Amino acid sequence: MLKSARKQEKDPEGRMPLAEHLRELRNRLAKGMLAITLVTIVAAFYNQQLMEFLSDPVPKCAKGLGETTGGACAVVAYTDLLSPFTTTVKVSLMAGIVLASPFWLYQLWAFVAPGLHRHERKYTYYFVAAAVPLFLGGAWLAYTIMPVSMRVLLGITPEGSANILPMDKILDFSVRMVLVFGAAFELPLLLIMLNLTGVVTGRRMLAWWRGVVMGVFIFGAVATPTTDPVGMIALAGPIVVLYFIAVGISLLNDRRRHRNDPDAALDDDEASDLDLTPESIGEVERVSPSRALPEQATTERVNGYDDVT
Repeated sequence: MLKSARKQEKDPEGRMPLAEHLRELRNRLAKGMLAITLVTIVAAFYNQQLMEFLSDPVPKCAKGLGETTGGACAVVAYTDLLSPFTTTVKVSLMAGIVLASPFWLYQLWAFVAPGLHRHERKYTYYFVAAAVPLFLGGAWLAYTIMPVSMRVLLGITPEGSANILPMDKILDFSVRMVLVFGAAFELPLLLIMLNLTGVVTGRRMLAWWRGVVMGVFIFGAVATPTTDPVGMIALAGPIVVLYFIAVGISLLNDRRRHRNDPDAALDDDEASDLDLTPESIGEVERVSPSRALPEQATTERVNGYDDVT
C-alpha cells in the first residue's frame, strides 16, 4: 500500500520539504501507472475490436491477393512471427494511455496545482477545457479523412501489383495522422494564451493573416500524406477558421485590457501620454509664519523685516 505523502496539515500555499515533494511525486506516478496498466489489461481482451477499428479505413481486398488489381484495395497482413503479439501489445498500451488519460492527467494536475496562484489555476482550467475538445475534434477529423487518404495513396500502385499493408504500419500511420491533426488544432489556443500573457496583441495577429493562411495551407500539404487537395483542405480549412476566431477573441481581450489600463499596450521603454492641461489651483490658503525665536514672537515688523536687530 502506498504511504500517504501528506499526513500533516496541508500548507495553504502548497509548501512542503523536498522529501515530501519527492514522495508525493512517487505516489502520483505510481497511481497513474497503475491506472494505465489496468486499462491496458482490459483493452487486451478487446484487441480484435481495436484492430478492426484501426484497419477499418483501409479498402480491403475481399478475396485475397489473387483478386487485387492495382491500387483498388489492399491486404492487411502480419509480416513476421512476432508481429501479432507486438502489435497487440502496442495497440493495447495505446488504448490504456488514451482511456486512462483523465485519471493520470488528474494525478499530474494534483501534483502541480498546489504551487500555482489562483489566477494561474483559472487560466489552466480554461486551457484544459478548450484544449481537450480541440484535440478530439482534430483526431475525429483525421480518422474521417483517413479512408480518402489511403485510397489516394493506394491508387498510385501500378496495375497487376498487390498491396500488402503490415498492421504495425497502419497503426503508425493512424497515430501520426491523429497527432498531427490534434496538435494542429491547438494552434489557435496557443495564440490566445500568448495574447492573455501580453506577448502578442490581436491587432498584430490580424496583420499576419496572409502569411498565416499561406503557412497553414503549406503545412496541410506537407503534413497530410496525400497527393490530392482533399486532405490539405480538410486540415488547413478548420485551422484557418479557428485562427480568425482566436484573432477575434484576442481583439476583444485587448479592448478589455485597454479599458482597464490605457497604458497596457505600451512597451517597457515607451512613454505614456501625459495630460499637461493646466488646472486651477483654487484659492490660496494663508499660512501664518512660525516663530523660531522667543524674541520674534512679540516683535513687530519694521519695514517688512521681523528681525529684532
